[in-house]
Amino acid sequence: MPHRLISPRTASPQELDVLVHVLDGADIIIHRLEGTITHWSIGCENMYGWTREEAVGEKVYELLATRAPEPFEDIQAQLRSRGFWQGEIVHRHKSGHDIVVATRCVLVNLSDGDLAVIQANSDVTALRRAEETVRSREAHLSSILETVPDAMVVIDQKGIVISFSKAAEKLFGLSSDQICGRNVSELMPNPYRDAHDGYIGHYLETGEKRIIGYGRVVTGRRADGTHFPMELHVGEATANGERIFTGFVRDLTSRMKIEEDLRQAQKMEAVGQLTGGLAHDFNNLLTVISGNLEMIEDKLQPGPLRDMLREAQDAAADGAKLTGQLLAFGRRQPLSPKQVDLGRLITSFSDLLRRTLGEDIKLSTVLSGSQFDALVDGSQLQNAILNIALNARDAMPKGGALTIEVSRVSLDADYAKMYPEVRSGNFVLISMTDTGAGMADEVKKRAIEPFFTTKDVGSGTGLGLSMVYGFVKQSGGHLQIYSEVGRGTTIRIYLPALDVVRAHPFIQQAGPTESPLPKGTELVLVVEDDARVRRVAVARLVTMGYSVLEAENGRRALEILEQNENIALLFTDIVMPGGLSGDEVAGEARKLRPELAVLFTSGYSEPSLATHEVIAGAQWLRKPYTARELATKIRELLDER
Repeated sequence: MPHRLISPRTASPQELDVLVHVLDGADIIIHRLEGTITHWSIGCENMYGWTREEAVGEKVYELLATRAPEPFEDIQAQLRSRGFWQGEIVHRHKSGHDIVVATRCVLVNLSDGDLAVIQANSDVTALRRAEETVRSREAHLSSILETVPDAMVVIDQKGIVISFSKAAEKLFGLSSDQICGRNVSELMPNPYRDAHDGYIGHYLETGEKRIIGYGRVVTGRRADGTHFPMELHVGEATANGERIFTGFVRDLTSRMKIEEDLRQAQKMEAVGQLTGGLAHDFNNLLTVISGNLEMIEDKLQPGPLRDMLREAQDAAADGAKLTGQLLAFGRRQPLSPKQVDLGRLITSFSDLLRRTLGEDIKLSTVLSGSQFDALVDGSQLQNAILNIALNARDAMPKGGALTIEVSRVSLDADYAKMYPEVRSGNFVLISMTDTGAGMADEVKKRAIEPFFTTKDVGSGTGLGLSMVYGFVKQSGGHLQIYSEVGRGTTIRIYLPALDVVRAHPFIQQAGPTESPLPKGTELVLVVEDDARVRRVAVARLVTMGYSVLEAENGRRALEILEQNENIALLFTDIVMPGGLSGDEVAGEARKLRPELAVLFTSGYSEPSLATHEVIAGAQWLRKPYTARELATKIRELLDER
């Protein structure tokens, strides 16, 4: 509201003397409008260190080295026009230290026609220092809360959210403005949502703690309705006479996924040992059965009985094949590993595969690079490839395409952290990609289990992929399955690469001459639905010097693109949930920003799946990729702009 004008009052010198005498303990200065001090109270002596004799007659602005928020001419003009001025100024003590002062100046007319200013001061130095300390602590706390990976939610004793950290906004998909003032139960699914306020009420009445002071795994609910496991720690404090509760939340989705992968690997290890042992013993029984049948057959004349015996022999032979597959899954089959060029092996095997697949399926073989030597049992590898090819054929009853790609890859420590059963190192990768029906997540999880099959009864034993899995593991390698319903499946076999240079000791090896990773400072948007893979990609890019934004799905990526005009490159996975694939996101992004560089990544081995030939100038990076491959691809794209 506007300040009310104060008309200057007339006062005699005697009245001013009486005023200072009555209020001598207060901090009162009376000076002429131009600044000459005429009255100086004892309170001012105590506050500034100058005695009355030292102060009177001096210019107040010079004696106290006054620093005001506006020029003195403007202050004097306001005193003349409004009759008063108030604000916060800084004075200097006689000893040299600063004093922050809240002051109010009132203009009075003297009986001789001159103007004087009555200045009442209050020392607020301690208050301002306390405020600065509080602001500093708030800034420090805010900095911690914005960078700490755990989410923080503060609620009052009624369950109302009063603080919501940046990490909490990202975790729950809600802004602070959207949730503050609302009940924290909105972050929980039922039955916890309906029961939450009862938990707080019970604690306030009885003091019985159910979660305060203890870590506990509970379920959270994001803004989009999805649920996720989280670890919750709750602390209690009192503020303004009321209790507040602070919850620290840690997302356990990635950790539980890793634990689930580890449990699955341990389960498959246990099942493999069991089936391998059973198959070994069953082979002994089949040997006895088959041997006795042979001896009986030699003593029988041709006829119905001998035909029946031959059927029993054929069944025993089928049983032997079945136990062979079980031994392969249990990693107990006899292997004869030799140095093999996998590129040549697969190329020479392609004609047999082409005849097996039939005319409706187009088979393509791609060799990326060179030096595909590995120490492996070639015949068993061909058998594994044949099993995968037969599964691909069955998944494409109306025809399609099967692509086999051979390349050398390096799995680094970051990749090994995401998959507990994988070791880092150099591998030869055989990727087999079909365009068939694909697998649902439930099927994909059980695909390598022995005797699990989605085929009709009598159409398969369910041991094909199990045998491949066992052979790869026994060879020191790693098997991965990428699949999406309606888009196809990629089976990836990693076999330890044999270093050809190291195998020939007479060849002089050069020392390490690897150049530093190419770096940059541009802004990159990373789009990846797998949180673990996204974190690794972001960490790598930040290390390379880039600024990074991240999105967990296509729709969020487009929102970020609309809000940030400085994004130089879009780095996106191809197959993602949420209704928008990576190539669709790139297409929409190019409409917004035609000059935007685009880099795709995928677990599929067929490059044509990446772009569908609609994103001009886009490049493609196959998972898993090394930091060097990522850095090189990004610089190639950005330097072409």
